[in-house]
Amino acid sequence: MFIQTEATPNPATLKFLPGQPVLDTGTLDLRSREDAAKSPLAERLFGIDGVDGVFYGSDFITVSKSAGEWPQMKPAILGAIMEHFMSGAPLLRAGETSAMSDDEEFFEPADADTVATIKDLIETRVRPAVANDGGDITFRGFKDGIVFLHMKGACSGCPSSTATLRHGIQNLLKHYVPDVVEVRPM
Repeated sequence: MFIQTEATPNPATLKFLPGQPVLDTGTLDLRSREDAAKSPLAERLFGIDGVDGVFYGSDFITVSKSAGEWPQMKPAILGAIMEHFMSGAPLLRAGETSAMSDDEEFFEPADADTVATIKDLIETRVRPAVANDGGDITFRGFKDGIVFLHMKGACSGCPSSTATLRHGIQNLLKHYVPDVVEVRPM
């Protein structure tokens, strides 16, 4: 098994591509040892000194660190990922799903058409680009012309995430949806 690694815009996060599917649907952002109890692989990764986040996408895993250097941590992470996939063990424990309990979306019923357009743009133009960087972004709400988005994985805490939101996503949405005046993280 050959696992590729890619740098992300977040220097504290590396993207690992095992060359096979990781999650069938959705994404899963595990930010603590307690969250990691859902996944044997995540538990093992959190056991590596310095690891403080694991994110699963459709075909990638991103690992975030709070301490340590990648050249020292990478072999242990690669070993854990390789052993997990070679064993054939499931990614999630029985009964667990990739759905995390996010708060409900919020917007006024009168804005339903605007929100549908915003969600379509995020799904088709923004999420694929963010996934390339080892993260995910989801719509949370729309109120008074402000779009609220939640960034996960490599994008969470990334130094360039504010610029991505303000200059990239905000400009895109304002171009296609005149009602949008601002984009904010949530």
